[in-house]
Amino acid sequence: MSQRSVVPYVKYHGTGNDFFVVDADAPLRDRRAFARKHCDRDTGTVVDGRRGADGVLFLDVTDHLTPTRVNMTLVQPDGSTAAMCGNGARCVAAWAHDRTGDTEFMIDTQAGTRHATLETADGDDRYHVDIEMGEPTFDPARVPVADDEPFVEREINGFTVTTVNTGVPHAVAFVDDVDEIDIDDAAEPIRHADAFPEGANVNFASRADVDADDEAAAAPTFDQRTFERGVEGETRSCGTGAVAVAAVASHLDLAEGETIRTRPPGGELETTIPDAGPATLSGPVVRDGTGELDAVER
Repeated sequence: MSQRSVVPYVKYHGTGNDFFVVDADAPLRDRRAFARKHCDRDTGTVVDGRRGADGVLFLDVTDHLTPTRVNMTLVQPDGSTAAMCGNGARCVAAWAHDRTGDTEFMIDTQAGTRHATLETADGDDRYHVDIEMGEPTFDPARVPVADDEPFVEREINGFTVTTVNTGVPHAVAFVDDVDEIDIDDAAEPIRHADAFPEGANVNFASRADVDADDEAAAAPTFDQRTFERGVEGETRSCGTGAVAVAAVASHLDLAEGETIRTRPPGGELETTIPDAGPATLSGPVVRDGTGELDAVER
């Protein structure tokens, strides 16, 4: 009888954006098949009552450097690799803290190295993580778009769309009420539009009603829903999408000040968009649980 081959994991989520975290040296022959199997929302692995995940983070840590350095690879549910993931990188910081006890990290991604800081909050399994996200760009060659000019306020599938790269390409459309959007029907033609040679994540945002007694109410706030490339569906949160919404809102003069809040279905995020330099994404991270996943053999 052959022995069952398993891989240990820890699962985290940032405002509902959830990931299996696995050591980079785990004995897996096919990371893509592994992610497709366990992340599937219909047939994947159940943790804390939720089936599947928005991806698998393969990580290794170098703790003799200051700050501690972590190498991050994200494999998405369709088997593709994403260059950057804001909530995923925030989960990386939580995992690295659990490994080392440190609270400051340099996280190496395919989109560049990102600085993160962490505070514990409300118990051992909850954290608040700030991460530097790089400088959003509307440069058509870097988004990329199939044009020589920035893709700003153009019509696709009946929506006015602006594109920006926040580590991965994003299309942003501001609407009256995000809850009124049939996101699959609305987003898929934009996600696969010929204008985007590498595809695009698609975000819908609307100005949110805020409590006048809320101390943070002075910050412009947008409700956000995101259809993610690689997940090929709506996620409960998207960190690069939150930065994209904030960057486009600032670019179009829809929001004043450097700090912009977004409210995806899974929680609340805060983005700082300075006049020059990298954006910062801030929000909660939660550790959901640990266990073992079956390895997938070719």
